[in-house]
Amino acid sequence: MQTLQQKASEWSGVDQKDAFAIDDINLFQKLGLQTFIDLSTDFYTRVYDDEEEWFRSIFANSTKEDAIQNQYEFFVQRMGGPPLYSQRKGHPALIGRHRPFPVTHKAAERWLHHMQQALDNTTDIDQDSKTRMLNFFRHTAYFLVAGNDLKNQSEGAPPCKHGANKPAAV
Repeated sequence: MQTLQQKASEWSGVDQKDAFAIDDINLFQKLGLQTFIDLSTDFYTRVYDDEEEWFRSIFANSTKEDAIQNQYEFFVQRMGGPPLYSQRKGHPALIGRHRPFPVTHKAAERWLHHMQQALDNTTDIDQDSKTRMLNFFRHTAYFLVAGNDLKNQSEGAPPCKHGANKPAAV
């Protein structure tokens, strides 16, 4: 039986070593707090303006401001900065926190589409950091899909069909 990390690697096309290359460098020290705020602001502006109602509806129970804060605080904490997210909300517990949402392959790809655009638009992030971050985001998105799939199987729903392997191309 595959672990969730193994499924995430298979479905995302990103090897765990590449997914966690963000740990080889302190991206928070390199990029600074404002860069993470800018990235999350750009990302959630795209999400809340998405033309697809099914995708926007995933975020309907959160204000854009709260979503931005949750995301940049998590990114800062995960990428070498202070534990802002945990201090305010407790352990990130990504699968548990995303449990109420339909984290499908389609939703992951839509999320990644907006994140790719936000990364491209955030000029303070150098190419190497963008590649590291996108590999982490892609792998993590599919880690959440795998967690959602496991949840659905335990509830008797059929498993999600995995999408094609798509390595990060920044």
